[in-house]
Amino acid sequence: MLRILCDEKMPHAREAFASLGTVVTLPVHNIVREAVMETDILLVRSGLRVDATLLDGTPVRYVASATAGTDHVDRAYLAGRGIPFDFAPGCNADSVVEYVFAALFHLAAERGSQLEGKTLGIVGCGHVGGRLARRAPALGLRVLCCDPPLAEATGGAEYHAYADILAASDIITLHTPLAREGEHPTFHLMDADALRRMKPGAWLINASRGSVVDGRALGEAIDHGRLGAVVLDVWEGEPEVDLSLMRKVDLATPHIAGHSYEGKVNGTIQLYEALQRYLGVRGDWDAQTMLAPGPGDRLSLTWPATARSQEAGLRLVVRAMYDILVDDRAFREALTTPADDQAALFRRLRRDYLRR
Repeated sequence: MLRILCDEKMPHAREAFASLGTVVTLPVHNIVREAVMETDILLVRSGLRVDATLLDGTPVRYVASATAGTDHVDRAYLAGRGIPFDFAPGCNADSVVEYVFAALFHLAAERGSQLEGKTLGIVGCGHVGGRLARRAPALGLRVLCCDPPLAEATGGAEYHAYADILAASDIITLHTPLAREGEHPTFHLMDADALRRMKPGAWLINASRGSVVDGRALGEAIDHGRLGAVVLDVWEGEPEVDLSLMRKVDLATPHIAGHSYEGKVNGTIQLYEALQRYLGVRGDWDAQTMLAPGPGDRLSLTWPATARSQEAGLRLVVRAMYDILVDDRAFREALTTPADDQAALFRRLRRDYLRR
């Protein structure tokens, strides 16, 4: 019988993989070399670094991560060892889009402005950015997309140059992977020069990877009043966080944009399907039952008389479903409390994030 080790924060892992092998779930801090010595299949989330230190000399022959990103996995090492690897691209894309909408509605309310008529520049139009681009026009936003790799691959005329996006957008939201090398590097894509070229008073949202933005340059741009608002869900150097920058931004959260219940379950589902393909067998888990609405998932509201426009009403609905300010306040309160290990605190905020 295959021995399958899973991060205990992977929802429904026991039910999903029980028909494919013997399942053990552990807290991420207990997934160490000794535990992996008894493992054939390793299924993780982003809190575990998967590399030679963890896997050398172990019987692990397949690794998968129930996440859209793979920064925590040494994929070159796995390839060199001949260990197949799968992950879950797009699993939490809807969750990140919802986070962006919640942020936009909050900023508009705080500034007494409307989203309708503004220009939204989306940098990175893959799983997240593509969904955002399809939905944003429903709010009256004019959408400009920038994605050089996709533009080259598709020849699509709908993609715009980065410089044009910076100059024309009232709001810029970043959804790129982190690439330090290659033809289209994204490390410090939003640097001091890019920040200077943004439309004065524009809003900036980063829910991609922390180092896509030069944190020091961003802090200086805020100090000089060049930006109208800043929302950061990801941080350069995380789990260490620049507290001075955190205090300057309008909304700050601990890399939880993709942490909806649906997004996490989708990650488990994608790994379940991938493992079945790898093994060439069929399991008996009915994954879709995990996404069926429960009693606590239903929302009933009366359209408020105070909602003088459709956008104002939608803002109240979105806030009732997900109040981004709750996450912002919890993050600030936690990180401004004296702590010996703020990195551990950051990880704990993500690990213990309540169901959204």
